[in-house]
This record gives sequence, structure tokens and C-alpha cells, in this order.
Amino acid sequence: MRRRVTLPLVATGAVLSSLAVAVPAQAHGYVSGPPSRQALCAQNRVPDCGQIKWEPQSVEGPKGLRSCHAGIAHFAVLNDDSRGWPATSVGSTVTFTWTNTARHATSNWEYFIGNTRVAVFSGGGQQPPATVSHTVNLGAYSGRQKVLAVWNIADTANAFYSCVDLQIGGGGGPTPTTPPPTTPPPSPTPAPTTPAPGGTWTAGRAYQVGDQVTYGGATYRCRQAHTALPGWEPPHTPALWTQV
Repeated sequence: MRRRVTLPLVATGAVLSSLAVAVPAQAHGYVSGPPSRQALCAQNRVPDCGQIKWEPQSVEGPKGLRSCHAGIAHFAVLNDDSRGWPATSVGSTVTFTWTNTARHATSNWEYFIGNTRVAVFSGGGQQPPATVSHTVNLGAYSGRQKVLAVWNIADTANAFYSCVDLQIGGGGGPTPTTPPPTTPPPSPTPAPTTPAPGGTWTAGRAYQVGDQVTYGGATYRCRQAHTALPGWEPPHTPALWTQV
């Protein structure tokens, strides 16, 4: 979602009455695991997604919608079921993890298959942490299913939307649950909970804002405190890491 604001601009020798500037809305949140459709776009696992690739956390719309794109025209690709979205193979219970780049006070989180609400978790009107996980029982379903995850904000009329494609009951989804590694896997040796700046990014480590890591020959700085998970490599999660 984008807003337009008018800013006065005064320059030497001339005064411009106003300057209309399009600025992106503050970032918010999306389901990062199992990867939602916008997460797959942000990770380049699905090509030609358009603008959603750069702002997977911005699928915001009025509460009560049942669409993957929250009615936002330039995110319409998320609502296109014909694109063959990769489905993550799961069992009868699934843990959904939200990455929150702006931690709004929360009414609740809801999960839907079709028009059926399969789970709801109260937010108590409180500000959530940077990542939130919910374990949902999907034992009543099998095969390929599309889950709509909804984050309802407590102090606005809006919510955030993420669609997650699953292959319930195993049977081999079209892709693995995490993207193929582009670098050798991390050492199995347990890592310290707080990495030293300049270390190599490693799944399972806790990172704080400002920590710097290397990955794939590039250096990245942490934007949000979090514990790294497979599939959250810095190039794939611009909401968590900025390349230096």
C-alpha cells in the first residue's frame, strides 16, 4: 500500500509551493514459514512476481477479506492460483511463523481453508515479538490445500494477509520446504547464541539489530532481531537483512 504526502520544498533563489512524493507505507508482516506466496516471490523461488518481491510484508487490507492479495491491484499475482505455486509437504499439524517488520498491537490471528476458519489465536491487544509462531491442526484435510493466514490489527480496521500452499499428509510436494542451498551447509557444531559481527550467517543463531554477517560472499546487516531458520538466508529475507 502506498500513500502520497505533500512536502514543502524551499531552494536557494526559488520557492516551490509543494512536492508530491510517493512513499511506501511502513512495513508490517507476512508468513515466512512454511513460505507463503509472497515469501516465495521474495526468495526468487517464483519468478515474475512484480512489486510484491520487494515488499512481501505489505499485503494489507480491510478486515474480513478472503483473498491472497487483500484487493491490492499490483499484488494480484498472489491471487492467481494458475501459477503453479510450490506446495510445502507437511503432516497433520503445521507451525506457521510470521515475520513482523512492524509489530502492531494485535487482535488475533486467523487461519482459513476456503471459507472455513480452522484456527484462531488471540493477540490480547498486545504488541507481538518480531516473529510469532502458531501450531495448527489440519488433520481434517489432506492433499493440496491453500491456507489463508490473517493478522488482525487491534487499533486499526485493517489486517495483513498471506496465502500458504501445502501438501497435507506428505506425498511429496513439488518443491522441498527450503530452497536448495547456494553455499555449503553450515557446520553441525553448535553455534553461540550471539554471533560476533562479521561471522558467517548460520541457521539456529540469534541475531540482534546491527549484527553483521557474511553470506555468499556478501555482507549483510540485521534489521530485525530474530533467530535464523533454514530458508531465511539474508538474500531471501530483505525484511530481516540489508546488504552492506
